[in-house]
Amino acid sequence: MKENNTFFATCSKGFEDLLVKELNDLEINTAKQEYSGVSFTGSLEQAYQACLWSRLASRVFLKLSSFEAATDDDLYKGVQTINWPQHIGMDGTLAVNCTINRSEITNSHYASLRTKDAIVDQFKELYETRPSVDREQPDVRINVHIDHDQVDISIDLSGEPLHKRGYRLSSVQAPLKENLAAAILIRSGWLSGKADQPSDLLDPMCGSATFLIEAAMMSLNIAPGLKRKFYGFLNWKGHDAESWKKLINKAKKSVKVFSDIDNKFTGFDADKYVIASARQNIHAAGLQDLITLEHKDFSESCAFMVENAGSIRAGMVVVNPPYGERLGEKQELTHLYAEMGACWRDHFPDWKIALFTANDDLIKHIGLRAHRTNSFFNGAIKCKLLQYQIRPALSEEKKQEKTEKYKEQRASILNRLKKNYKHIGRWARKNNIQAYRVYSADLPEYAAAIDVYGSWVHVQEFQAPSSIDVNKARQRFELLVDVIPEVLGIDKNKLIVKTRRQQKGLSQYEKQGSAHHEFTVEENGFKLHVNLNDYLDTGLFIDHRDTRQYVFDKIKNSQSVGKFLNLFSYTSVFSIYAAAAGAETTSVDMSNTYIKWSERNFVSNNLLSDKHQLIKADCLQWLVIANRNKEKYKWIFIDPPTFSNSKSMEDLFDVQKDHVSLIEQAINLLDIGGEIIFSNNFKKFKLDKILMEKYQVENITASTIPEDFKRSPKVHHCFIIKP
Repeated sequence: MKENNTFFATCSKGFEDLLVKELNDLEINTAKQEYSGVSFTGSLEQAYQACLWSRLASRVFLKLSSFEAATDDDLYKGVQTINWPQHIGMDGTLAVNCTINRSEITNSHYASLRTKDAIVDQFKELYETRPSVDREQPDVRINVHIDHDQVDISIDLSGEPLHKRGYRLSSVQAPLKENLAAAILIRSGWLSGKADQPSDLLDPMCGSATFLIEAAMMSLNIAPGLKRKFYGFLNWKGHDAESWKKLINKAKKSVKVFSDIDNKFTGFDADKYVIASARQNIHAAGLQDLITLEHKDFSESCAFMVENAGSIRAGMVVVNPPYGERLGEKQELTHLYAEMGACWRDHFPDWKIALFTANDDLIKHIGLRAHRTNSFFNGAIKCKLLQYQIRPALSEEKKQEKTEKYKEQRASILNRLKKNYKHIGRWARKNNIQAYRVYSADLPEYAAAIDVYGSWVHVQEFQAPSSIDVNKARQRFELLVDVIPEVLGIDKNKLIVKTRRQQKGLSQYEKQGSAHHEFTVEENGFKLHVNLNDYLDTGLFIDHRDTRQYVFDKIKNSQSVGKFLNLFSYTSVFSIYAAAAGAETTSVDMSNTYIKWSERNFVSNNLLSDKHQLIKADCLQWLVIANRNKEKYKWIFIDPPTFSNSKSMEDLFDVQKDHVSLIEQAINLLDIGGEIIFSNNFKKFKLDKILMEKYQVENITASTIPEDFKRSPKVHHCFIIKP
């Protein structure tokens, strides 16, 4: 082979620059960064060097030819210009892989077939036999890359992805690829032979131990491809066996013995089966005497490190925690991420943390400020690598100051909660109210709401203003949660904690978990179902307690009761009040979950009958049909979401922009003497002047704010609208 061959080493997006440096360190000085890879020119031996030593590359291609092809016939002719018997034996095997980007040829499978046909037909013309196809492990794997009609035909020298090091015997679900793990370690500063290299490596959620094995191999200068049994060039007719043998022997001699390095490698995992799998991989890599594994969850691993702090040196924590694909999983993982941040901050002075995750929301709960952030891709998932440097341990004087400040802050929030609970608790007991608010971000630095539901307490953390440090906000919220059982006299196991952020569409109604913790609370004699665990909202908007009583009194005292319509009815609590007052009710909501919930509310209050309709529908579409059918109602209650882009809705809904058309459609359904009670909880809401000029409008917001919400009067707006 010539000395100036053209090669292309592929890698995942995000670490092309690292691959350039790696190839330069291998004395491949022609490396040039490209999209998802690095091109270079040089000898076949240099390409072998990349296959054997690259920890970052996915594949290494040897380019054979480049040409333009706008049709499959052009592709066929271009492939036939290559002398294929120089590369494949008559009785050999081949496979063709094809990638296409913005070209006239669009079908990669068909392009692969045409390439194979061109090769086979060349053999048929020259010889009596032809190579056969082997998609698993062919003698020669051919890569076809078509970009804007420009075709590159290459031999895949790697044969199979280079991340397959040859040591993985057992795998866990969704393991981290070895070359991605290596890139994370290198980007984080785990580089063999550097004076500032951390002395110890810890992975508290090690999975199949990929980070630990890769880091150990780096420290021992083990070529990542040394244990591989197969490469794509081994049965290729252009293979230089002598050069390859020389590289292998040199790589074997360069491996350090364990006593040459001063690194400790420790891994923990909560799953004993995962630990067993990891041990198999470590043994296969020959690193069982260097890497220590323990079956412990994160809390246990943190406690273990604290107990043994005297014998453990500061080093690097590298971790790839769960991302949380489902909403309920994310809710559960907020506590894990917060626990990780608290553990590292308090017990890992001088350590460096490398955290790899795909969830920006969960990152916020770490409560630490990253000094460096890099983007990576784990397959198709865009991820981030965040690096944290934990501050040195506090002096005794600083610890004392911190303790005194904590006591002062705890006393402050404790006294505020006691004051609130003394007043509101007495008021709730006097009025036989079982669901009420005790605290609603009264102190700006403690951004949360605390609600009592019978013997349970529901706490929602609100997103702190951007001006408040995330770490401080997290610490204050933890302090608030800590004092609640003491103030309210409850068991901490009856404390439900949630984080509430700005939601999109109907995400505030989406399922959070699967605890199915539903029970009833009483309000003004009604039994109402609530669920504190499974959804962000509980099933009962307690700020509308007085509004519901207003509706009941209005209907009860009316000379002609008429029909009651509840739009965006949620769990239909307003309909329960209206039904008990004597009205026939229609409740409309697009969620099947809440229609069923509504039915349970009606059953619990002995009100379920043919007089009360529960309709699953998009309220905006239903209004059009109701107007067409000339439906009439004496009372219409409307409490729409602030914003919705639910798939169940035909259009986007924004309460500020769309409330005029919503109310005008509803007002057409009013019977003579009827009225609309319109409410929403958008704090900046302004009723449009058109409505105030066209109809009789009365703002009754102040009279509908209950005693337990007096400290947050902007919790909702409420208007009476009449024709």
